[in-house]
Amino acid sequence: MATIRQSDQGTVEPSSFRDPSGFIFRRNGTLYRQVNRSYKEYFDSLMESGLYENLIQADLLIPHREVAPDLRCTDQAYKIIEPEPIRFISYPYEWSFSQLKDAALATIRIQKEALNRNLSLKDCSAYNIQFRDGKPAFIDTLSFEPYREGRPWVAYRQFCQHFLAPLALMSYVDVRLNQLSRIYLDGLPLDLASALLPARTHLRMGLLSHIHLHAKAQIRYADKTLDTSGRKISRVGMLGLVDNLEVTVRKLEWRPAGTEWGEYYDDTNYSASATEDKERIVAAFLERAGPALVWDVGANTGLFSRVASDRKIPTIAFDIDPAAVEKNYRETVAKGETYILPLLLDLTNPSPAIGWANVERMAFLQRGPADAVMALALIHHLAISNNVPLGRIAEMFAKMGEHLIVEFVPKSDSQVRRLLTTREDVFPDYRQEVFEKEFARYFEIEESVPLQDTDRTLYLMRQLNP
Repeated sequence: MATIRQSDQGTVEPSSFRDPSGFIFRRNGTLYRQVNRSYKEYFDSLMESGLYENLIQADLLIPHREVAPDLRCTDQAYKIIEPEPIRFISYPYEWSFSQLKDAALATIRIQKEALNRNLSLKDCSAYNIQFRDGKPAFIDTLSFEPYREGRPWVAYRQFCQHFLAPLALMSYVDVRLNQLSRIYLDGLPLDLASALLPARTHLRMGLLSHIHLHAKAQIRYADKTLDTSGRKISRVGMLGLVDNLEVTVRKLEWRPAGTEWGEYYDDTNYSASATEDKERIVAAFLERAGPALVWDVGANTGLFSRVASDRKIPTIAFDIDPAAVEKNYRETVAKGETYILPLLLDLTNPSPAIGWANVERMAFLQRGPADAVMALALIHHLAISNNVPLGRIAEMFAKMGEHLIVEFVPKSDSQVRRLLTTREDVFPDYRQEVFEKEFARYFEIEESVPLQDTDRTLYLMRQLNP
């Protein structure tokens, strides 16, 4: 994992340098948060107000325990706390529409609870939310400050840029516009969102006030020194603002339909018996590998991801299709599933290391390795649809995890023949013997099992040098 500072006291996380109130660091492999003396008053207010316990009980905040002060990383420490670790760190540009919407609503609920305790969020970055046991939870204990009567909400613009603007663009224009969050780490500029949104959104009072008029105000005062001393907002006005943001977010919808992979299992060449056989084989391979964490790349709507997660194995279900990920997440919510996390990922262009010095947000591979990786009905898409040689695919998977459960789909399969109907077959090396040879450079093939009623083969592999 990339770092920005090391000392005898610990290694500071590269994403945790902007807030003078404190930072996250690692010591002997354990994650800690240092609370600086400058944040003493605010931290004590949080812990004494009852808000911390209230948010913990509601699963809205990551719990922590206070540890010995001699674990401090610098002399500025007031307290050292050990937050509960997150299984997998994800970012807003990897979330489906409903994940971002639920994260926004969780942030609003936290602000409401804070106001009830005379506190307020001083920032509303979407990066302060992580998914824990299937639900969005706030991770930055240092984002609270005392509420001051009459003071405008300092995090209002950030909420609009990190949550409302991308949600509106996903809802009204194209769900893929959430990828703009990869470019604008400090939140989507409201003038850009306003320009991209259709004219009819001016008729939506929430979007008119929080995006369009808000953007105009930002432009109007961009080159002026703004004196906020005369700008007042009452507690009633603050609650009204927060309520209106909540209503605006709740009204935004997106229906997943019409994509290639969102309907994949309705157009598969599997028989029911073949699907059952595949589930049985995958379950047996998982039992043999015994992973503590599974990555399922090309998970679609999570049918086979749940072979792992239903066995209480934490499973990250990656897919390139926003509709498939959305359907997968909605299923996790409907079923109350806690061991599966659907996320967006284009394996041919995975999330890079970005931000300050290219270390502020981790790349996909930096967040691994997993104990086991599943790549079912995926290799032919990478090799044929994306022209990636089998050797390169094997090399990539060797970086992901110790065990690999992978499916080879030959050219005789109807799905591969479909891929080749629209292009010349320039893939003479796409053969099972070449597949096994290339993967054997990185993995020991522990077992291979033909899939019933198909020409496909499932493999269990283990890294030669994990």
